[in-house]
Amino acid sequence: MKALIVDDEFTSQLILQKLLMEHGETRVVSTGKEAIDAFSEALMLGDRFDLICLDIMMPDIDGQHVLKEIRALEDIEGLHGDDAAKVIMISSLNDKKNIMEAFKSQCEAYLVKPIDGEKLYEHLETFGMILK
Repeated sequence: MKALIVDDEFTSQLILQKLLMEHGETRVVSTGKEAIDAFSEALMLGDRFDLICLDIMMPDIDGQHVLKEIRALEDIEGLHGDDAAKVIMISSLNDKKNIMEAFKSQCEAYLVKPIDGEKLYEHLETFGMILK
C-alpha cells in the first residue's frame, strides 16, 4: 500500500505515519497544494497512491477542495471505483455540513481527531488494504 498523508499538524503527521508505515510506503505533505502536486506527479509517473489521509483545515487549500481536485484528476485518467485512491478525511471538524460535503465529493471514510488507530485499521481492512 502506498499512502499520502496530508495534514499541517506535525503530531497528526507522526501518528498517521506510525500507524501506516508497517503496511507500506508513506509520503507526508503539509498543504493542499503539495497534496495536489504529489498526487498529480504520482499519476504521471504511474505510481499512484492507494490511500490518502486528508485533513480538512489547512492553511492554503482546504481538504474539501483537495478531494474534489483529486477526483477530477482521477476522472481525467479514467480511474473510478476500485482503481481510484481510497480517501479518508481526518479532521477535528465533526459537523454534518463538512461530513456530508466530504462524502458528496467521494471520500470513502471520515474520522474525527484525535486519530483512533483501531478505527483507521477497520477502514483499511474494509478497503482490503490490510488483513487483521
